[in-house]
Amino acid sequence: MKENEVIEKITNLSIWKRGDQRAPHKPLLLLYALAKLQSTQERLLLYSEVREKLTELLIEFGPKRKSYHPEQPFVRLQKDGIWELSNPDIGPNNRKLLIGNVWGGFNKSVYTLLVNNPNLIRKITDILLHNHFPDTVHDDILMHVGLDMDFKGKRSRDPDFRNKILRAYEYSCAICGFNVRLGSNLVGIEAAHIKWHQAGGPDKEENGIALCSMHHKLFDRGVFTLTDSNILLVSEEAHGTSGFNEWLMKYHGESIRKPIHPDYQPEQQFINWHVREVFKGPSRYHVG
Repeated sequence: MKENEVIEKITNLSIWKRGDQRAPHKPLLLLYALAKLQSTQERLLLYSEVREKLTELLIEFGPKRKSYHPEQPFVRLQKDGIWELSNPDIGPNNRKLLIGNVWGGFNKSVYTLLVNNPNLIRKITDILLHNHFPDTVHDDILMHVGLDMDFKGKRSRDPDFRNKILRAYEYSCAICGFNVRLGSNLVGIEAAHIKWHQAGGPDKEENGIALCSMHHKLFDRGVFTLTDSNILLVSEEAHGTSGFNEWLMKYHGESIRKPIHPDYQPEQQFINWHVREVFKGPSRYHVG
């Protein structure tokens, strides 16, 4: 297998789909496998070890679910032509994978390319991150899986989207009002997608909010979300000491600032997506 073929297979991973639900199982598993390869040059990983780590990653970076299924990508990645199991006939059954001490990892041809070409690891990492996660969580994912990347490319985005969103919210954070300029340049204010670009979220005002860098990252990590009336709700799982009240609880149960025109109000469908696919609910109690 050649490098361009591996890149094509990674770019066109077969991802489980049901509407616009997120399924980051395969990308997270591959990022973890790349980290293990980079640090120990291991090709095959024991399912019992992968199960624990991948479940942790799904809880942290996937949508909130009643249960998580690391066995699914561990087995189904075989069909993408880059992965193999020590027992290729076994199905995605958690109990059988554990009892059978099944190993899985990159097939030999892909492994050889990766071991001999660190730049390919960077390219694949870049594709997996940018195709499946917003920029605000990339560093967190790399830290959690243990990938050491001294270079991460930035994909271009529609510059008009940023300009439209910042103008709609008068160039300040819709939550805390942060607005700082260095000379004539705005610093630390970003255009946040409500429904992620990676999930098909459009570049239009109704799918964006102007947020400071801190609130943007907290929003993309699911620390807080919005209601249909634009009330900010903080997750029960969120807690802290210094900064927690100032950045979060101060605004819990409060309305975010409205955009300059009613047509720019966040659309319900995009808020619903964020609540379902990103927010680490349930929310803390508030008097409605």
